[in-house]
Amino acid sequence: MLVEQIMSKDVITLPPEATIESALKLLHEHHIRHIPIVDVLDHVVGIVSDRDVRDASPSILNQQPSFNELQNEVRTIMSSPVVTVHPLDFAEETASIFYEQEFACVPVTQEGKLVGIVTEKDMLHTLIQLTGVHVQSSQVELKVPHRPGILPEVTAVLGKRKVNITSVLIYPCEEDPDYKILVFRIQTMNPLPTIRDLRDAGYEIRWPNVAEMNV
Repeated sequence: MLVEQIMSKDVITLPPEATIESALKLLHEHHIRHIPIVDVLDHVVGIVSDRDVRDASPSILNQQPSFNELQNEVRTIMSSPVVTVHPLDFAEETASIFYEQEFACVPVTQEGKLVGIVTEKDMLHTLIQLTGVHVQSSQVELKVPHRPGILPEVTAVLGKRKVNITSVLIYPCEEDPDYKILVFRIQTMNPLPTIRDLRDAGYEIRWPNVAEMNV
């Protein structure tokens, strides 16, 4: 999945010389948490978060607040330089930026100009789509040897039941590097016949607990 498929294209922006007060109003009016700061050429020169604005706003505990602080330019509180991604970058790779850099959003630029933004909410929605949990289905998890051709072998077993595969996830088996864990979401509310087929084919079922289900 590409970034252009998950990014928001209608991005609220401000110029560097805009006031902190104007940023505060936009954050509240549009219920957003971040505002990219762009120059006259739509180049991203910084980003301001709701936390930046909150930290720069007068405290309600201050008996003599100076509201002139809100008239300062957003350039004085923005984060810069800004990490950006391209519309044709993979969403999965962008997720690693969120994790490693602990970002809450990443602007999307093309030829140096802002064209969109990806937020934590966008990434979570993408995860839901990639894992298929938004579709009514059953999850089957099994342990398989880590060798070429194992995935088509397993899917061939699933194909005998003509069940539709919503998603497939593969991750390492922590206790045994010679094995992988396959997680299938299949569109059936009764996975028991499929589980029997997989077990009869010699695969170890990790989920659901077939012992408890008397499969």
